[in-house]
Order: sequence, then C-alpha cells, then structure tokens
Amino acid sequence: MTAGPRPFRVAAGRDERAAEAERSVTALFGGRLLRMPGTHLARVVHSRSGDVWRLGGLVGSWNYWWQAHYLDAIVDAGLRDLRSGDPDGAERHARQGDRLLETIRLRNGLRWVNAYYDDMAWLALASGRLEGLHDEIGRRGPMRRLRSADRHLTAQLRSAHTDDLGGGLFWNRDRDFKNAPATGPAALHLARRGHTDEARRLVDWVYARLWSAESGLVLDGIRTPRGAEGGEVLVPDVWSYNQGTVLGALVTLGDRESLNRAASLVTAVDAGLTVEVDGAKVLRTHGGGDGGLFTGILVRYLALAAAPGSGLSDQARATARRLVLDTADVLWQGRSGLPVRRRAEVSAFPVEPGGSAPEPPLELSPQLQAWTVFEAAAALTG
Repeated sequence: MTAGPRPFRVAAGRDERAAEAERSVTALFGGRLLRMPGTHLARVVHSRSGDVWRLGGLVGSWNYWWQAHYLDAIVDAGLRDLRSGDPDGAERHARQGDRLLETIRLRNGLRWVNAYYDDMAWLALASGRLEGLHDEIGRRGPMRRLRSADRHLTAQLRSAHTDDLGGGLFWNRDRDFKNAPATGPAALHLARRGHTDEARRLVDWVYARLWSAESGLVLDGIRTPRGAEGGEVLVPDVWSYNQGTVLGALVTLGDRESLNRAASLVTAVDAGLTVEVDGAKVLRTHGGGDGGLFTGILVRYLALAAAPGSGLSDQARATARRLVLDTADVLWQGRSGLPVRRRAEVSAFPVEPGGSAPEPPLELSPQLQAWTVFEAAAALTG
C-alpha cells in the first residue's frame, strides 16, 4: 500500500468523494455469486490476492445485513446521479440494486426471511428505498419482487412486536432479548410505509425502556426473564447506530414531540459519541466487524435530520450537518491508495477518524461505512 493519501485525478468535491468510495468498494468487494450472470453480491473481505470466495460465495460468511447496507449505498449513488442530472446513471444503479436484492434472496436460500429481525428490518428499509429510486426515475422496475420483499419482511417485523416487556421488537427467533437494533429500524420502516401509529408505539417503548435520561442516548436492550436468570436485565451498551435509527424514525414521524426528541438526540450524540481530531469534533467509530457499519448508519440519519425539510430547529440541523461533514472530511483525509488488478488503483479508508487506512485484508464493513458517510455528505451539499 502506498504511504499517505494518493494524488487523485478527480476533484475532492463531495460528489467526487462519494463516487470514488463507490468505485473502490465495488472494485474491492463486488462480484457475482457462483460467477452467474445477472447476480451481484459483496464479499466480506478483500485480501492481497484479491480474495476468492469459497465455492463462488456459496459457502462461508456473507453477512445478510451488510448486504442490505450495500444496497442502501447503491441507492444513495443513484440519487446522487439524479441530483447531478444523470438519469442514465441513476437507472444503472437501480438495475444494480435489483440484481443485488435478488442475489440476497438467492444466497439466502430463495427466501427473504432469516433468524434475525434486525437483519430483516435493514433489508426492508433498503428495498423500500430501492423502490423509491425506481419511482424517482420513472421506471417500474421489478415491482413483484419489491412487493414480495416488503410483504414478507414487514410481516416478520410485526410478528416480533409483542406485549412482552411492554412492547418493542425481539432481536431474533430465540425471543429472549428485545432491543433497539431491531426496534429502531422497524419503527423507521413502518413510519416510511405510513403505519405511523405502530411506529410511534415502538418509539415510545424505546423512550420508556431504553432511553437514558442521564446521557440522552438510547441503550441497547433488555434480556427477558427467559433469557436472564432472575428476571429482566438491562443491557446498557451505547452504540451509534441505535441513535441513528431512532433519530430517523423521529424525523420521519415529524410530529412536535418526535421533532423535540430528535433535536435532543442530536445534542446528546454531539456530547457523548464524538472525539476530537485535528481540532474538529467528529463521530467516533466502533472498530471492524458489525461495528464497522454503526457510525455510517448514524451519519445517514444525521443527514436526514440536517436536511432543510426535516422540521428540526436551525441549531439542531446545524449540529447534525457539522457532524456529518466533519466526519466525512476526516475519513477522507485518512484514505490511501491501493493497487488492484494490474495498474488500477482504488482507495482504502480508515476504520476510525484520525487513523490511517488499514493494510489488506480489508473488511467490507468499514469501507462501506466510509462510502455511506461520503454519500450523506454529498446529499447535504448537492
């Protein structure tokens, strides 16, 4: 890997940064399942040799929920095309999203459903946004497949929303843990689909059972009596993505109480989930693995909160905007050039703000997180 940032032939504008991250993540991780035409999926690791999937990606880890966020990023890129006046590019991204969505189902045994309700909530959100991209470009797309995904995934999420512990969603089929990672994105999905009463009940449960008055942040979850000896056990971990999905649900609901909660949550994130890098206050990250996506998810919904039509106060919107743009700047500054396939060179991005891009093997999650952050910054400034 080359030392320090490489000289890019593209300008370092917000759109160009997002495009460079897209190009790099796709080159490093994107590929066909079993080399089958018409399929597309992301590898979870890129090695020095370029990485070879075991049996063409049919065996080993493939991380259903990471693929959902890959789909979200592809939709982001399509919307960026529309902002820049490139409908043909937007259609190419919509078709790429179609291939990815179908390949997720194929790799998942020709089913949308898996054992984790949070995974299914992420895919419901991403497939819903893909449907929205098709609507934006005036293309019907594979509506039967999109309706099937929505129907099956929404039904699964509703099945996990029970009266145990007063509400909220179970995390998985063991049904011994209700948490924010499942409840937050489910509330956002239902709010986007217009099921506002259901979404509001889920958000109210989060604030009744998982919100910390001391920090102003959302805690992780509650083990049920079945999953914890001696009764309920609060899991007090604080993760950035839980703040993001609850924030997104609040902004989408848009009533006065929700917007007040959203503004307070932005303030709490700024106070409790940031670090200082080169004089800038930026969002902290959570390492690799699943944690490698957490801050990217928060940034996606901070950008939603910062948008002019969000309904939040000017101060809250300014704070959210600063966090998105400054975090993007710091991640960009830590990039390094990585040669792949003969003379081609792509970018690798740091796992944490202020750090350097890692040497291969590279995990998909932090690189996809960086792409998500750059897309959010581009959306705010486009």
